[in-house]
Amino acid sequence: MSPTVPRFEELVAPSHWRTVDFLSDLHLQASEPDTLAAWHHYLQTTPADALFILGDLFEVWVGDDALDDLGSFESQACALLQAASRQRALFFLHGNRDFLIGPGFARHTGATLLHDPTVLVWQGQRLLLSHGDALCLDDVDYQRFRVQARSVQWQEHFLAKPLAQRRAQARGIRAESEARKQSGAVYADVDGPAAIAWLQAARATTLVHGHTHRPAEHALAPGLARVVLSDWDAAAHPPRADVLRLTPQGLERVAIVPT
Repeated sequence: MSPTVPRFEELVAPSHWRTVDFLSDLHLQASEPDTLAAWHHYLQTTPADALFILGDLFEVWVGDDALDDLGSFESQACALLQAASRQRALFFLHGNRDFLIGPGFARHTGATLLHDPTVLVWQGQRLLLSHGDALCLDDVDYQRFRVQARSVQWQEHFLAKPLAQRRAQARGIRAESEARKQSGAVYADVDGPAAIAWLQAARATTLVHGHTHRPAEHALAPGLARVVLSDWDAAAHPPRADVLRLTPQGLERVAIVPT
């Protein structure tokens, strides 16, 4: 697929922000209590003035009405966000697992929903923020599904189903995804020329994204780079739970769970 340049929204950081955290791909779910505990600890201890969640906070999100069930995992996890939003600015950008998060989530948590991609303007820097899935152009089947699933018609049809049916369908999708991972399938990475085109169009120098679960720093062209966020799995050996922290000294990775 050839690279296309999307529209960009822009967020200008308030002058008092001194520390900004970026993270993604926590894939929170009831069956992974260690990761939820690490997330809770992080929210209680981070010094960040602002937190940007760049997608896939949840393993799956089947609709904001899941929050109506006060005993649900979704409501419990979002209560942690609600408490955190009273202490710092909180932003959320959709991933490929939780693209159905909507205004109900925002009201419940105090998070501001962001367009993908968004340019963060901070202390004279322009950072381009994205989940990253739209840039994995070699995954043609997924790109077709992404276009379909982001349409109003598809989402209205899916959300019209009973909550229990949506949960069952999500379990089937997760099982298929796990089977694919176990098969050793190779997942597409971000397309370099497309990433450069996005950065140039946005007049940004650094692309920060998740999705690929391949944390690294890549020099794309003179003055242009992309930085990939880590996924989280606190029960892995060694555990994975990193944030990317921006301060006046630059970007650094901070481990939330000791390895």
